[in-house]
Amino acid sequence: MVQTSVQSSSLAIDSLQIHPHRTWEQFKLLQKGLEHSAGIRLFFFQGTIEVLMPGSYHELFKKIIALLIETFLIDRQVEFLPTGSMDRESEGMAAAQPDESYEIGDFKLVIEVIVSSGSISKLELYQTLNIDEVWFWKDGVLSLYHLNQGEYQRVDRSGIPALASLDIPVLTRCILLGETSRLRAIEQLRVSHAM
Repeated sequence: MVQTSVQSSSLAIDSLQIHPHRTWEQFKLLQKGLEHSAGIRLFFFQGTIEVLMPGSYHELFKKIIALLIETFLIDRQVEFLPTGSMDRESEGMAAAQPDESYEIGDFKLVIEVIVSSGSISKLELYQTLNIDEVWFWKDGVLSLYHLNQGEYQRVDRSGIPALASLDIPVLTRCILLGETSRLRAIEQLRVSHAM
């Protein structure tokens, strides 16, 4: 088992445990044993299990991003289903509990805040799970990947129609602003995207 932890400023530490050379059955047993443990996120891909216990920095940014995305969609009266960290699985192959996730029309969007890098390639994992788009927040940068003909391509704007007009550099600035003021972040997003 490999264990890593990362700290950012004075906010609490993420804890990440990596368990290589594991079977799907071992993953399912661990998942069952931790089903009542709030806040723990599990991933399985290519024989590796990752157990993530996110710290406050991680949780703060995932909530800010979710708040801003939801504000953008609500302001445009777009229906969406917030699916949060809902289990996503492909039997025997891959499993994930993303930081945030959404179903927007026929599209699935996953948001991941990367504080501690594990050994699992999240893009390959989500490709196996057929997630239409994955957004990564790492070190103040938002990177978008859209699934096109079975492969992820890095994009500057969302390929999800309801989010295509969302200005990503503006969103990034609003996420950073949200660390100190969620109200100002929402206000700035709304001003920048006034319809």
